[in-house]
Parts: sequence; structure tokens; C-alpha cells
Amino acid sequence: MDEAFLDLESIEVELDEELLDAIDDKAFADHRDNRDAAIRDLLDEWLKQRAAEDADESD
Repeated sequence: MDEAFLDLESIEVELDEELLDAIDDKAFADHRDNRDAAIRDLLDEWLKQRAAEDADESD
């Protein structure tokens, strides 16, 4: 295990049924039914979108 992750804080989120279905669909289609990978992928997309929006606002 990469020791760099040992200092990270943990968070807990509550997901609605619609979002869980979307995660499961993405996990099945793109990640061989790996829900964790699908969540990481969706979080990465969201963070990139948010960074782009922040960059647009600062221009």
C-alpha cells in the first residue's frame, strides 16, 4: 500500500438511488463491475469539471 494515503482524511457521503444506479451502470460498462473504480472515475470527472468552471469564473 502506498504510504502517501495514510495521512488522508476520510469522508462519508450519502448517495441517492439514482446516483447509485448511475455508478453501477458505469461500473458494469467501463470497469468490469468494479464500483470503487467507477466512483473514482466519476469523482475525477467532477473535480475536473469544477476546476474548469473555477478557471472560467476567474477569467
